Amino acid sequence: MNLRIVITGGGTGGHLFPGIALATGLQERLDGCRVLFIGTPRQLDKQALAGYDFKQETIQCMGLKGMGWLHRLRSVVQLPAATLEAGRILKKFAPQLVFGVGGYVTGPVLLAARLRSIPVCIHEQNSVPGLANRMLSLIADRIFLSLPCRHRFPRGRTMLVGNPVRKEILAAADAPPRRTGEEKIIFILGGSQGAHRVNMLMIDAAENLIREYPRVRFIHQTGRADADAVRARYQAMGAEAEVSDFFRDMAQLYARADLAVSRAGATTLAELAVMGVPALLIPYPYAADDHQRTNALHYEAGGGAVMLPEQELSGGRLAGEIVKLMRTPATLEGMSVKMKKMARPDAAERIIEACLELVSAKSGGNHGP
Repeated sequence: MNLRIVITGGGTGGHLFPGIALATGLQERLDGCRVLFIGTPRQLDKQALAGYDFKQETIQCMGLKGMGWLHRLRSVVQLPAATLEAGRILKKFAPQLVFGVGGYVTGPVLLAARLRSIPVCIHEQNSVPGLANRMLSLIADRIFLSLPCRHRFPRGRTMLVGNPVRKEILAAADAPPRRTGEEKIIFILGGSQGAHRVNMLMIDAAENLIREYPRVRFIHQTGRADADAVRARYQAMGAEAEVSDFFRDMAQLYARADLAVSRAGATTLAELAVMGVPALLIPYPYAADDHQRTNALHYEAGGGAVMLPEQELSGGRLAGEIVKLMRTPATLEGMSVKMKKMARPDAAERIIEACLELVSAKSGGNHGP
């Protein structure tokens, strides 16, 4: 099948990385499959998609939720123009399917696709769906979920499949385990854009940690704003640390990590689960509908993670939680096993199968995978 598919979404790595996993899975399965990403003009989108053989387009639009009334009014006024812009891109590319992976950019693109009678699918990564996906579920042919979801999506069009994980991470997950010895590596993740509060808590914790457990090392993704300051703090305390605003080769970093300290974005959690990396989760307390807290509770209930509410946390307490795990290797290993049991490594394949069935049905059954 010479499939042409549009994947739309962006603004965070959590939206883009599942789309990348889906796109590469389709290209590996179908010779001649062409993929177009329609996203935002933000630098993060360009970073995440760099190095992949995908055509890219951007459209100008704005989000609605969590903004002031003037911003929301501008968003509504801009929507018709954004939908027309998306329609022109779709007309030129002529996709057989449009797939939304989250973010406000998906709205006008999927609406334009529906107006052109192109099959539409959405993927909701979080346990509490965002406004865009709640609205788009009304027009979507298929709705894919990563986690059990509070919102009642239409049952006949909804599938619980998990969160697609990039192929390099799946490959690393299949490699023999390498975490041995007394040296422990902590991987700190605030999400693709970093998290200032997590950065500061971890730096405060690190000073206690290296006194209590000298054999600890740090890998710290900070986001752009804090990279220099965090690097300088680690150097001042004599800690061994790899610090970057954004890491590209996440697979080898996950493979080295004994423990993650992380926000609770759904895509990061899916990757940690596939790799079997236990985690201390600090949900972002201002996430829409508090969805990160619900995500974290899901993984805590499964035994692979511990949730630490940011409002109740200090550097000293965070250090204590880490030291407690470092000194009880059996507990850490048990969390790793339970984390891996929660993984859904076949998520991309299940979505691809369903999408190909949808394309075939919409085209009268004339195409097979």
